[in-house]
Amino acid sequence: MSALTGLRWRVLLVSAAILFTPAFAQRGGSSGGAPVGGNPGTGSSGGTSQPGTGTPGQTAPQGTQNGVSPGPIQPIFITGRVMLDDGTPPPQSVAIQRVCGGSPHIEGYTNGEGYFSITLGSTFNGVFQDATTSGHTDDFGPGSSPGQPLDAPAGSTLGAPTGISPWMNCELRAQLAGYQSQSVNLMNRQAMDDPNIGTILLHRHGPSEGTMVSATELAAPKGARQAYEKGLDLLKKKKLDEARASFAKAVEQYPRYAAAWTQLGGVAEEKGDQDAARHAFEQAIQADAKYVVPYVQLSLLHLRARQWKETADTSEKAIRLDPFSYPQAYFFNAVAHFNLQELKSAEDSARRAQQLDTRHQIPEVSRLLAVILANRQDYRGAVSEMRDYLKLAPQAGHTAEARAQLERFEEQMAAHPAQPEK
Repeated sequence: MSALTGLRWRVLLVSAAILFTPAFAQRGGSSGGAPVGGNPGTGSSGGTSQPGTGTPGQTAPQGTQNGVSPGPIQPIFITGRVMLDDGTPPPQSVAIQRVCGGSPHIEGYTNGEGYFSITLGSTFNGVFQDATTSGHTDDFGPGSSPGQPLDAPAGSTLGAPTGISPWMNCELRAQLAGYQSQSVNLMNRQAMDDPNIGTILLHRHGPSEGTMVSATELAAPKGARQAYEKGLDLLKKKKLDEARASFAKAVEQYPRYAAAWTQLGGVAEEKGDQDAARHAFEQAIQADAKYVVPYVQLSLLHLRARQWKETADTSEKAIRLDPFSYPQAYFFNAVAHFNLQELKSAEDSARRAQQLDTRHQIPEVSRLLAVILANRQDYRGAVSEMRDYLKLAPQAGHTAEARAQLERFEEQMAAHPAQPEK
């Protein structure tokens, strides 16, 4: 690292720890969580939603949450665009699905250029539900009809204690045969928010071998599954020790339970037990080598320990398994390669993370790119990226340091107006 940039990577590591908290705390369910970007809220992309809360084996009446009757939903207007990840519009109109508690419901369609406008919570949107939603009723619950207040979407938490979003277990996705979609978490959406959610990317299914849901979960015996679901419920209540015991019980009964191993590792990491976390993630990978989530989690564990070679290797395995759903894996990979002085690889991974992070949930990517470009004496590019970072993260805890770096880059740009050859 040159004396010019002087970026303290301990700051970036702390930022990464905040931006990419363990996936178990971000999202429950069979996916075991997701990154960021790559959300990985992680403007996370892809994945499954959290299961409903409550005691395993007990089901609250439909339209209620733990026995509390819901009230009407305030409609939310949303706009955005669907694009292929090569930068082109989709080849045809694309369905926009709301997925709550695993149940899909078509909310609308894109136009010829990929743009869409929908209203969540509308009593009737006039959209025909195609075969992808067969087997599911309109998930606003029974008794809903135009002109009447709507009950909570199935899997949502409307009617729960004040402060819990009615869209907590809901995501928005694009649906087009042959393509994989990013997901937009609707948990924190409010009626007065900016309606534009940005771009949802689609990726054509290819030879990728990775899965976001472990295949071993289907074979989990009933007792192990109940222990796993109880652990997820305890996590939502922030009862980490009890959740850890439930996940341990699940893997004791079913040692190949990759999702439970992943959650167990997340809890151990949260408790500061790094050795136990690493063991659990490695056990998850051993149980299901195609399950991507533990690779991403293990990458973050290595990154926090400044184990750059291990971070690079593990994040590259995650990327090979799934090159689309986890922008944070590319970010971890970029940080590792930068610290290994492999600037070209670092820049390539950072730019791919930036491309996939369409909702800018990983602003540190721009800061990292600024430092990489400054090391290559591309000061104009460094200035542009650092300005983007300060625009995307104006309230970050270390903006003073970033502004000081920007000033140095601007000075170098003025002193060296000629740009390097691309």
